[in-house]
Amino acid sequence: MAGMSAGRGKIVVVGGGIAGVTCAEQLSLQFPDEVILLLTAAPLIKAVTNVKQVLRALEEFDVEEQTSSTLQSRYPNIKVVHSAVKELKADEQMVVTEDGACYHYSQLCVCAGARPRLIVEGNPYVLGIRDTDSARTFQQHLTKARRVLVVGNGGIALELVYEMEGCEVIWAIKDKSIGNTFFDPGAAEFLIPQLKSEKPQTPLTCKRMKYTTEGGAGQEDGGVGSALGPDWHEGLNLRAAQEISRCVHIEAECEVQRILLHQEFKGLNISASSVPRREGGATSDPADWPVYAELTNGKIYGCDIIVSATGVTPNVEPFVGGNNFDLGEDGGLRVDDHMRTSVRNVYAAGDVCTAGWTPSPHWQQMRLWTQARQTGWYAAKCMAADRLGETIEMDFCFELFAHVTKFFNYKVILLGKYNAQGLGTDHELLLRCTKGREYVKVVLQSGRMMGAVLIGDTDLEETFENLILNRMDLSVYGEDLLDPNIDIEDYFD
Repeated sequence: MAGMSAGRGKIVVVGGGIAGVTCAEQLSLQFPDEVILLLTAAPLIKAVTNVKQVLRALEEFDVEEQTSSTLQSRYPNIKVVHSAVKELKADEQMVVTEDGACYHYSQLCVCAGARPRLIVEGNPYVLGIRDTDSARTFQQHLTKARRVLVVGNGGIALELVYEMEGCEVIWAIKDKSIGNTFFDPGAAEFLIPQLKSEKPQTPLTCKRMKYTTEGGAGQEDGGVGSALGPDWHEGLNLRAAQEISRCVHIEAECEVQRILLHQEFKGLNISASSVPRREGGATSDPADWPVYAELTNGKIYGCDIIVSATGVTPNVEPFVGGNNFDLGEDGGLRVDDHMRTSVRNVYAAGDVCTAGWTPSPHWQQMRLWTQARQTGWYAAKCMAADRLGETIEMDFCFELFAHVTKFFNYKVILLGKYNAQGLGTDHELLLRCTKGREYVKVVLQSGRMMGAVLIGDTDLEETFENLILNRMDLSVYGEDLLDPNIDIEDYFD
């Protein structure tokens, strides 16, 4: 391996997740006669497949876990190296991996992703879910679990709470309502009944996550795997052993104050809280839980597992030591509007980077798989332009924030400043809600549409995308904008 150090001038991409693989694939097409090195700690890479253009600014796609040989057969000039990065020596334009090999680069794109921000490190009962390995570890623990505490209010927590069956679930959120990252309290209220009803027995038709393995590939280097994609839970059986219907209890406006192991809890001679039953009674609480969580609202719950889903931290450590990187407030590698970091010939994309440019009025960075693909693709285009001495316009996907996903068995589309991000009090909301079917929210500022949340099959996404981008004054339409008896598309043909 060390002989690779002689291969000066190669293009190197670090990270086998959506951003890194998308970047490497695009570079491979741009430079078919050059070797593109993809360094990844994980045994499998994440490939984007079945891309479908939903809107001008929005793609829907599947994420498939593949072996490196599958990627290399499709792109013969990509060479995958399975080793975690130990150190970046930017002055020498060289990356050193954990196995001691050195790789010189002419251009480097860091797509090292992010890792879960655990509420406590090193506790065997506290699990983070970020990549496939950690999701499978959780699945194994879940099979024997009677009660699970989920801490956090983002996408992983939302999906997990809905998908788990056969155990009690306590969901601790620091906000007043669920899904605060994506939803306002009204949308949260619309979704809550889904938690109290039985899940549909027919599986979702949307199975975007596929698993392929090669000869029992395992993660040997302890490196961090790449982030989960859409529908990550589809390949997992998230059922615990108990024959109980779904039982979710939400503790709002609180955080975990401390975590106690069984012996510590017994030594304090205090009693645990009981989980309220739907009918109003409470479950009896056996005193043999392996771990207890004390919440800031004073309640103490015993449980078998605690899932920490409280956000992520960009994986910058192997790169920043001794190198003069500008970091964003969230700890990511700050990039300009050409995905360049502050260090010469080093670019970054995906969860590891922080957008350092002034964004368009309708775009914001969020660490989601859609943006991992967009930034990975765009970084490759920028690297190619810089290499060829060409100019490049900023990609259209950065004009409008757009994300499609599924929560609680509903299709969810988020557009623009969907939660009035950064608009202060200078905005108004229009709402339309049909219980059990759809929830539509529009954010207006000075009569112009700035963002929207569409839950359910509304078929409004294309019209709303156009209205946001065209910046049309909609004041004259007033409430009619969301009147279900008016075909809004006829207005704006």
